[in-house]
Amino acid sequence: MVLLAACSTWSVITATAGAGRPEGVLLAVLAVAAAYACGRICGALLPVSAPGVGAVAGVSLAFLLPHTRLMPQEASPLGRDGATAALLALATGAACCAAWAARRPAVRLVLRLAAVGVVVTAAVLDSTAGLAVCVGVLLCSLAAARMGNRGLGLAGLGLAAALSAGMTWAVAGGVLPDGLESSLEGQLTPYRVLLWRDALDMAQAHPALGAGPGRFGELSPTVAESFVPTGRPHSAVLQQAAEQGVVGVALLGAVFCWLLYALWRSSRPTPVVLTAGAALTAVAALATVGNALSFTAVTVGAGLLAGIATARPLGWELPEETEGAGVPSQSEVA
Repeated sequence: MVLLAACSTWSVITATAGAGRPEGVLLAVLAVAAAYACGRICGALLPVSAPGVGAVAGVSLAFLLPHTRLMPQEASPLGRDGATAALLALATGAACCAAWAARRPAVRLVLRLAAVGVVVTAAVLDSTAGLAVCVGVLLCSLAAARMGNRGLGLAGLGLAAALSAGMTWAVAGGVLPDGLESSLEGQLTPYRVLLWRDALDMAQAHPALGAGPGRFGELSPTVAESFVPTGRPHSAVLQQAAEQGVVGVALLGAVFCWLLYALWRSSRPTPVVLTAGAALTAVAALATVGNALSFTAVTVGAGLLAGIATARPLGWELPEETEGAGVPSQSEVA
């Protein structure tokens, strides 16, 4: 709560200094906080059903995203693709978390098949990014069964998110070798790279307070010359740097680090924790190269999954499980 309050306060301060509009940041913080609290409650009461229902909701929203009001009116296809991939990653993680929390082998099998179904859905939707992150989350979930030290796994996830943010910053700064930079620019599209460079220029011009929340679209030369209506640079890290300065970037990183710490301290089984961590890291990586966090459905879904993975179930649940171990019944434990 302290970090979220700091994010809200800093957005108001930078908006006052730069004549910005902090409403979007404040609403996003409120959505994440409310979703996290709801996830903690649902995860405590329904450790299997809650993530299972969440997985179904995530896949449904991925299908409906281009037609739903949860999509910002100014969003371009770049943002929709990232949001679809993020929702599918969260749905895969939720299905795998539900499978690990289930005690009956039949239920666990059904939920694992549902996770595979989400991967197939990504292929049906022709979402290359969605297919990649869903397969990654699924493989991480399977590997989590053999991970004895959750701290090591969460540290690896944090490093992956940091590398993704660093790659974005390196592409925007043009410090990569020419061959690698050309290859990445071809995959990311030149338009997105130009947006990143505008954001980096704003960050360098206003390193302390940024240009003000919501002002990127007004100040970006690329946006002014483009027929594609967008007010964001399609990178959460660069948007924070451009609009809220170095402190905004530090707060964004601190929130993610706290999330990994909360997962490390969670009483849930290690496979559940690492699976949720993998899904949330996938969303973070997509947010560094896209506009995923600008969609309410994605921020709410991330908050719900984080809450479910850090909840304390009221019912009986094994503290640690492995894929090959059988789950005893309550009578056997007694």
